[in-house]
Amino acid sequence: MRLTKHPILEFKRGREVTIYFNQKPIKAYEGETVASALYANGITTFSRSFRFHRPRGFFCAIGKCSSCMMEVDGVPNIRVCKVYVRDGMMIRTQNSFPNADKDIFGMIDSIIDRFYPHGSHYKKFNRPKALRDFVTKQIRNFAGIGNPPKAVFDEKGRYEEIHTDIAIIGGGPAGMSAAIFSARFGAKVTLMDENPFLGGQLVKQTHRFFGSGKHRAGTRGIKIAELLRKEVEELDIDVRYETKVFGIYNGIIGAVERDKKLLKIVPKKIVVATGAYERTLIFENNDLPGVYGAGGVQTLMNVFGVKPGNRGLIVGSGNVGLILSYQLMQAGVEVSAVVEAMPRIGGYFVHAAKIRRLGVPIYVSHTIKRAIGKKKVEGAEIVRLENWREVEGSEKRIDCDFICVATGLSPTHELLYQAGCQMKFVPELGGLVPVRNRFGETTVSGLYVAGDVAGIEEATSAMMEGRIAGLDCAIKLGYGGDEAVKLRNEIVRDLKEFREGPFGERILAGLKKVEVEA
Repeated sequence: MRLTKHPILEFKRGREVTIYFNQKPIKAYEGETVASALYANGITTFSRSFRFHRPRGFFCAIGKCSSCMMEVDGVPNIRVCKVYVRDGMMIRTQNSFPNADKDIFGMIDSIIDRFYPHGSHYKKFNRPKALRDFVTKQIRNFAGIGNPPKAVFDEKGRYEEIHTDIAIIGGGPAGMSAAIFSARFGAKVTLMDENPFLGGQLVKQTHRFFGSGKHRAGTRGIKIAELLRKEVEELDIDVRYETKVFGIYNGIIGAVERDKKLLKIVPKKIVVATGAYERTLIFENNDLPGVYGAGGVQTLMNVFGVKPGNRGLIVGSGNVGLILSYQLMQAGVEVSAVVEAMPRIGGYFVHAAKIRRLGVPIYVSHTIKRAIGKKKVEGAEIVRLENWREVEGSEKRIDCDFICVATGLSPTHELLYQAGCQMKFVPELGGLVPVRNRFGETTVSGLYVAGDVAGIEEATSAMMEGRIAGLDCAIKLGYGGDEAVKLRNEIVRDLKEFREGPFGERILAGLKKVEVEA
């Protein structure tokens, strides 16, 4: 399943190591996650669901969905899409016996509704007490999520307190741009990201950007990520990799660095640029291993060089779905079809025309009805829609071994809620977003947003939002003077012009609902 050649990407694998999956040795490379290493070795079932023992694989590959939880070195419920391999690591499936692939408790899923409808155990087997105690114990034996660690944590905890001008949470295009533009004018900046690299979604984007020269038109996303990374390295920016922020408390940030060190960050300003996570879609068997989010497939294929399967069905014809279809074909993966519930294609015509020329059919006014398979995806059934209702008899089987859901993103807003920002649900911006002014400052003084967490848009607007937020932070702290003010205002105007195109109408409608006077 590993890619050995690619027309654009070069995969530089780290040192070969051995990890153990259910005590069986498998080959992996330093720098890749446990999930990608397992996929590269043909292992797609990671665990079983906590109650009905349905098979589970990974979905998002960015640590948001908890579908890939496994036991790692004796610790249960570890999301293996965010854990990097090391020599001798012990990986085990959980919630199964003897293992997730051949789990004998999986029979529960097929009989539970027939004999014991969901929730019936609350009413059955209650008397006598001895029977209730016996049945409750048995139910607890095959329900739950993993077993507690047998060893007691005995390492010495580490702690660091950091004082900085601007703390930036998220090292994607918005976060890096905020860091660069504030540090250029002398602000002391701390940039945190949960990955061991910077770039966010840019590291998966092999296509060339549209727009004008100043928007890096004609440059691939992976190249833009590299350019931004170099700028960050050239400036005196404190970058904290593999750092997870868990809360913002009256302007003080709590985080954990590399799962070992507790960080207390005391900043004067904060920029939240945590991006977005993928939506899923309701259809029969949508939890089977082999049903992925678009970003999960891009991560597996473009970051770690592992094929998600041999033949895929793409659900959603927005730009992400269309571009992903082309990327799959570049990697030698066949695309069976693209289905779109709307009566028209959602993304740019140029992307749709490209994959049509390569023989991929696009079914508009169609949706996926069910995934076919017991333990993993073995096919899919799609159906035609009229007035958003399924047309009986129009079902069609699609041959595929994976299904990719590319139906949109939602802002990763949880930190903003926890920090006390006023939030609004704005469909045009993708979901819950904070009320803020045109510089990105929220209703919590000194706390800014930039990028997809402020509303789902393209990377180009994310970078401009990041520059504006970073500059405004620096200006408010007394850095940059008139030059910084002039630059900030120029970028605000650029962003306004950028959104005046045909695809900006929806965004502008959404911004009217959340923007307040600066």
